[in-house]
Amino acid sequence: MARKKRPLPLLEGIEITGLAAEGKALAKVRLRPEDESPIVIFIPYGAPGDIVDIQLDKKKHSYAEAHIVKMVKPSALRCEPFCSHFTLCGGCKWQHIPYEEQLKQKHTQVTDALTRIGKIALPEILPTLGSARTEGYRNKMEYTFSNKKWRTFEELRSGREFTDSPNALGFHIPGAFDKVLHIERCHLQEDFGNRLRNFIYQRALERGLSFYDIRNNIGLLRTLMIRTASTGQKMVVVAFGEDNPKEIHTLMEEIAAEFPEITSLEYAINLKLNDSLADVDIQSFRGPSYIEEEMEGLRFRVNAKSFYQTNSLQAYELYKVTRRFAGLDPEAGVLTAPGSPLPSWMSEGRRPLVYDLYTGTGTIANFVARQAEKVVGIEYVEVAIEDARLNSEVNGIHNTLFYAGDMKDVLTTEFIRRHGAPDVMIIDPPRAGMHEDVVKVILNAAPETIVYVSCNPATQARDLALMDHLYEVTHVQPVDMFPHTHHVENVVRLRRRN
Repeated sequence: MARKKRPLPLLEGIEITGLAAEGKALAKVRLRPEDESPIVIFIPYGAPGDIVDIQLDKKKHSYAEAHIVKMVKPSALRCEPFCSHFTLCGGCKWQHIPYEEQLKQKHTQVTDALTRIGKIALPEILPTLGSARTEGYRNKMEYTFSNKKWRTFEELRSGREFTDSPNALGFHIPGAFDKVLHIERCHLQEDFGNRLRNFIYQRALERGLSFYDIRNNIGLLRTLMIRTASTGQKMVVVAFGEDNPKEIHTLMEEIAAEFPEITSLEYAINLKLNDSLADVDIQSFRGPSYIEEEMEGLRFRVNAKSFYQTNSLQAYELYKVTRRFAGLDPEAGVLTAPGSPLPSWMSEGRRPLVYDLYTGTGTIANFVARQAEKVVGIEYVEVAIEDARLNSEVNGIHNTLFYAGDMKDVLTTEFIRRHGAPDVMIIDPPRAGMHEDVVKVILNAAPETIVYVSCNPATQARDLALMDHLYEVTHVQPVDMFPHTHHVENVVRLRRRN
């Protein structure tokens, strides 16, 4: 007979002392008087300075996880969350933290990663560059239709009979793939998204349209994507889980009539077992199959499958930092230490050869092309490279070359010999960072300047350590792309050692 596990304890009067990974708060507690050192406990939705009673949920050797059961004394740091769905949907976990404090915490996160993981010499890390908009900043939102609306534990324990619809249109509950939290109002995108989502939900209920059953993979209405560009253009893509032309056409006509401001109205029939539209045909219902973003007169076409930084206004700030660190912003001056020589291309009065690794749809490559002799972009996703080439064509840019393939296979010594050794290399890898083989090729290419853009300071720190013997870090700029979350982008400038 298996031994019954002892229940984990309730801890009273615990002070939360900081914020940690994944947006959780932390406390350090000695669970027993005889313990030599305290254990770190991770607690969602806490704030530094809170005094709380917490229930342990999980205990490992070196850490524990818990949730707050009683707020004994709230931190003076706390502010009132602005969203009625706070703590339920799993997003925007820092709404209760003032924005200026969020920026400080993100600066600390970057500093800790680069010092503790990278263990390299660093300049003074610049303050986190904040987002001008902290609500309504996302240009893309994706919602799920479900016939299983998620109910809170309090609702279920009440024993009352539910008279509202069991259908939902909203976000997946973390840890429960088949449950969806119905969203009344989301603050992450401009209000057009709320009006559209609520309209579709009401029309679906009125007409008795079936919402998707995620476990059994049946149901007409499956997912909804809403994109809103900085130009004011809007894209809507409705994905259906059944091929029902009559019902699909009627709903799309109703959306088109109610929202004439939609630039690109599209739909997809997705009969697969997953929600991804990457390998599904997108059908245009009204308007072109793309919308356009704009930066400094450049137009970037974004289709339903395109990647584009989800905070348009802050993406512009991020790219300006990248361009400045690359030495390609004539108004920013030269980023060199007193007494340090100018980059050779600059002292020779020529424009640099730039490599843009993990170029995506070529946004950075096209953004810096006017200041470069040539830009060579490499990206794994073939469709993204097609977008990159199209964006160059649309903007009349003729000094870019784009290649698709696995970075470690494309970026070879022979490739560099053929296209020329780069003066400047811009790197913007996925969260996992770079493959060691890619790092080796970068070091062999030996660009004078490297600008490393990362959405994960931890893997960035690891990669910087691999390059430290040949490159020194001269500038570090954290950039906040996602207010009210723990995510932070970080831009690092490296100079080749003499």
